[in-house]
Amino acid sequence: MEINKLIELVKERISREITLQKIDVEDKSFLHKSHINNSPNKFHIKITIISDELKSKKKIDTTKKIYKILENELKNYIHSIQLSIN
Repeated sequence: MEINKLIELVKERISREITLQKIDVEDKSFLHKSHINNSPNKFHIKITIISDELKSKKKIDTTKKIYKILENELKNYIHSIQLSIN
């Protein structure tokens, strides 16, 4: 999958499941190119979310929820996620 398609898919899936004010997804794969386990078919992304719904929950619960939403993408296209929830 191409990175821009993945970014749009991630935004769409999260937006469908969580009430949010803003979401931003960035490709951070370039930071990990020298890592031993780096794969050109899997991406490192940073997801920044502004959500009153998530802000009221524990960080571990919000992380689990997002990982559950992106379960398929994590198996197939995402190597690593950096989450920022505000």
